[in-house]
Amino acid sequence: MSLSPVIGVLTVTLHLPASGSLKGKRQVVAGLLRRVRARYGVAAAEVGERGRWQIAHLAVACVSQDASHADEILAHVLRYIEKESREAQITEVTTELIRA
Repeated sequence: MSLSPVIGVLTVTLHLPASGSLKGKRQVVAGLLRRVRARYGVAAAEVGERGRWQIAHLAVACVSQDASHADEILAHVLRYIEKESREAQITEVTTELIRA
């Protein structure tokens, strides 16, 4: 077993069709990110295009010793986002595992 850590990065693009303002978008996104951080112990943030009120780009990162474990955590996070983001539609997802 390698001692090199694995960094897992999940990026998710959400479309929020009902959002009519940046304030409305931020309420939805901030709440979702707060719950993801608390539930899974990952780093999570909104990244890119923060000025558009119907699009949100989210990034979630975790560190593990095992690539399959990092991938599993990110898969759980994605399922949670799919389930919990009723006001949003997922339009793009990418997952990357980086051996440090």
